[in-house]
Amino acid sequence: MSARRVRVPSLFGDGGDPGAQRRPGPEEAGQRRRFLFAVPPLAGHAAPTVGVASELVRRGHKVAWAGRRALLEPLLRRGSQIFQAEDEASAARLDRARDEWLGMRGPDGPRFLWEEFAIPLGHAMMPGLEAAIKRFRPDVVVSDQLVVAAPVAARLRGLPWATSATTSAGLVRPERDLVRAEERVRELIGGFQLAHGIEDLIDLRFSDHLVLAFTTGALIGDTAFFPDHFAFAGPALRRPSAGDFPWRWLDEGNGRPVVLVSPGGDGPEGVRLARDAAEAVAGMDARAVIVAPPEAVPDPPPGVLVRERVPRLTLLKRMAAVVCQGGHNTVCEALANGLPLVVVPVRADQEVVARQVAGAGAGITVPGGRDGAAGLRSALAAVLDGDAPREAAARVAASFAAAGGAVHAADRLEKLA
Repeated sequence: MSARRVRVPSLFGDGGDPGAQRRPGPEEAGQRRRFLFAVPPLAGHAAPTVGVASELVRRGHKVAWAGRRALLEPLLRRGSQIFQAEDEASAARLDRARDEWLGMRGPDGPRFLWEEFAIPLGHAMMPGLEAAIKRFRPDVVVSDQLVVAAPVAARLRGLPWATSATTSAGLVRPERDLVRAEERVRELIGGFQLAHGIEDLIDLRFSDHLVLAFTTGALIGDTAFFPDHFAFAGPALRRPSAGDFPWRWLDEGNGRPVVLVSPGGDGPEGVRLARDAAEAVAGMDARAVIVAPPEAVPDPPPGVLVRERVPRLTLLKRMAAVVCQGGHNTVCEALANGLPLVVVPVRADQEVVARQVAGAGAGITVPGGRDGAAGLRSALAAVLDGDAPREAAARVAASFAAAGGAVHAADRLEKLA
């Protein structure tokens, strides 16, 4: 194994083969195609593909999904075709590994994610994905970076496949303390391919046909070295939902700016961020909507509204800034609306996204919630009172709009089919 793993190329070593993307001939233009989306049991990873799939359906194509039915059904239209790709025993084990990973900090997180979650997920999903391909007969398989079973199943059948890179954290060179973890991940990816009869090893996180990156150079930095089959589409935002929200509350603040706080879950770090944000805003001439269970902030101060669910995309149009942990979807939703951010990262991938936000000038990073409510209050004041963060966020928003989002991603998938 150790002798073969070096055959898994690094994205930053050779960049892949830009000539691998198959273009449709004239006789194929306009034909309806079939696309199979494979996603892990992580809602944040499934979310960007929903917008792309909706655009493909709007154009008359057939779409099906392989993943966990219980996660997918609330995200998709009623009647969507879903192939269950995990058994109950595997799902329980994977959920425990996911929960442990979500609570991890430091450089051990990426290695643990692949050793204990992504590779076991690949083995668990392989039979279901093979059955889905046999029954649905897709023209293209679209795979999240964590679903290594999908590209293996596609390669075994000679099908074109695309990568859904739902976070930009995997599109930058690893930090020095993560280099060994990156080598271990590539070794695990090589071992998975060998276990399923593939010896021509590639990095399954990056298709050699098409990689859909839901970001742009305005956030990630220089993209010139990426090959042509990397499509920087920007975020594929879903249609806004009206939802249930006390909209009158927004009008009762006498013009004070309102901040959306998205703690990213009900774990200890999320609860701490929710409570720090409530305390921080209480000492400012601002208000906040905190997306958290009521028990996270049981006694919110005046000017702070706690709601477990909100119509996020609609609500963002009324906000002045966003506070979050650095989840890629939340960051991109905020920036697509030209909103500056305060990012309080916990995991290594969130730290990468936080650095991108700060590097673009579109927000401030508060590492690990340092200084609690006081540090958060200072950072919020800076993004609310300064022109530079808003102007930078507006520049990123313009780049997202120009990139095309779900429309651009669907265009590229049609060319691949």
